[in-house]
Amino acid sequence: MVHLPRIMLAAPSSGSGKTMITCGILQALMDRGLSPASFKCGPDYIDPMFHTKVIGAKSRNLDTFFTDPKLTRYLFAKTASQSGIAVLEGVMGMYDGLGGVSASASSYELAAVTDTPVILVVNAKGMSLSAVPLIQGYIDYQKKLGKQVIRGVILNQTTKMTYQMLKPVIEEQTGTRLYGYVPRLPECAIESRHLGLVLPDEIGGLKQTLGRLGRALEECLDLDGMTALAEEAPDYGEEETKMPPQIERFAGIGNGVRIAVAMDEAFCFYYEDNLELLELLGARIEPFSPLHDGRLPEGAGGLILGGGYPELYAEGLSANKNMISQIRTAVGQNMPYLAECGGFMYLHEEMEDMDGISWPMCGCIKGRSFKTPKLGRFGYITLRAKEEKEQLLLKGEEIRGHEFHYFDSTQPGEDFTAEKPAGRRHWDCIHAGRTSAAGYPHLYYWSNVNFAARFVQSAAEYKS
Repeated sequence: MVHLPRIMLAAPSSGSGKTMITCGILQALMDRGLSPASFKCGPDYIDPMFHTKVIGAKSRNLDTFFTDPKLTRYLFAKTASQSGIAVLEGVMGMYDGLGGVSASASSYELAAVTDTPVILVVNAKGMSLSAVPLIQGYIDYQKKLGKQVIRGVILNQTTKMTYQMLKPVIEEQTGTRLYGYVPRLPECAIESRHLGLVLPDEIGGLKQTLGRLGRALEECLDLDGMTALAEEAPDYGEEETKMPPQIERFAGIGNGVRIAVAMDEAFCFYYEDNLELLELLGARIEPFSPLHDGRLPEGAGGLILGGGYPELYAEGLSANKNMISQIRTAVGQNMPYLAECGGFMYLHEEMEDMDGISWPMCGCIKGRSFKTPKLGRFGYITLRAKEEKEQLLLKGEEIRGHEFHYFDSTQPGEDFTAEKPAGRRHWDCIHAGRTSAAGYPHLYYWSNVNFAARFVQSAAEYKS
């Protein structure tokens, strides 16, 4: 058996303070020398970046829409087994899942699948006794879904006096333990922008702020009780930590081929497990900056342009003519490539910035990427190839992902069909070829290992 101490921080809604409190707890655990691992429920890219700043190691996403229960447990176990304790941060409200009317792919489902005890973060600002029925309702509702995972509560945005008054009442009337409170900490607030929180590297003095936050939570939370709760989580079987057969049969096929991956201020949205999968398949990840570098990494056999904020750096990207020329040449010579959202925008002939000014870009995709007044596509999608032709995704296969963008394209592509998991709304997207795929969707490679294996193998063939 494999012992994996773990807890999840979930909440009744977004804006309850999960990310700030999760970062503070991670910092406090680091200060105690416990070497925590961190995970984010759902497809969010930015919250894991804050986790990473705290623990100094890559935070991972876990998502039960992207992967089935067995694979989800494996992805969790392979990272958690290298740490002293794992902390999972929930997404939205605890039961908010697919289509807003299902608990599938919710924080609750992830906690149930991974057998992780949940501590509910309740924003108690302006609330006293009313916290009792709120907490009781969340406890009762989980019984309808089959597994009881809530094991405790933290009251956020409240005072020590109010907490001391409410603690015995809540524990007696709900039967649930309170693990402390968090007062108002305006000096630890994190700024937001159109895709969520600002990026960690944009915040001056972040490490000092996180240090203060960790010390504050050490004072007002029962961290001893929380680590004891984490120790109570059920053990995993040895087989759950072993590489799945669908990965094992492709292991090493890339034979060390270098994949150039855009990583800088403009391109920073990546699932760490996606990159690790490419490495398991035999690829070597070579980071580069389309914003600052003049050349692609030497000897690259493939190219990945991820999502991020290219619209904030459009002038600088456009001015880097050497890199634009390098990418245009590589794509023109059929180097295998994947481009998602911001990376897809960068490949256009023109891309608008946040002020609606168009800038010349790589010109690999005919047309223009432009700003829209509202969120265009949002949420989970399943992608299927439309045509019976040789490409990374074959007809009859599917790969899962999500979209979240305020920009659109005059040429969004039409080789794949994207379908919402609830409501059956669908549309065409993606420019796909035998060795490439480019479009707005963010793909999760573990949802179709064949797709990732074909990309790595095509990069190895291109290089040889």
